[in-house]
Amino acid sequence: MTLGNPNRFAACGRTAVSVLAGMLFLGWAIAAPAQSDGDNSLRGLEGAWRLQVTVRDCNTGQPLRPTFPAVFTFAKGGVATAVTAGQLPSLATPGLGAWRHTQGQNYSTVTDAFVFSAAGMWIQTHRLTRAIEVSIDGQTFRDNVALQILDTTGNPIATGCATSVANRLE
Repeated sequence: MTLGNPNRFAACGRTAVSVLAGMLFLGWAIAAPAQSDGDNSLRGLEGAWRLQVTVRDCNTGQPLRPTFPAVFTFAKGGVATAVTAGQLPSLATPGLGAWRHTQGQNYSTVTDAFVFSAAGMWIQTHRLTRAIEVSIDGQTFRDNVALQILDTTGNPIATGCATSVANRLE
């Protein structure tokens, strides 16, 4: 087997190395500002948040139980994850869902968590829909929460309301 012109093969290899080096340099140059950007207002909702949740009477707005903590993460691309101290961890999964920008400093998110009986049977799904307003500085948010409790076939069986205040977790 003959390689043909070895100088041509070497030139192609040098060109490939040059192109690869240029791509790596450009990739680092483009990624560096995003990684060093400390202005949270530019990140909007994206990131991790520590919430204080208050379950409320939907008609009067009065609190129905003591406030409890939760942690939410809103990942780039629209994935939402939630864990809460409002439910026994042995009886419920973390909430998973999606978020999106609506306009200005406003966002919406929907998460579902599966709830189980003490015997370990799946008995319902808790769907939380949030209307979120992030502060101008990007460090806090407030939201209104609509809870929908669904049976195992997806039929609504109850509703509820809550509000949250949140601080960016960093």
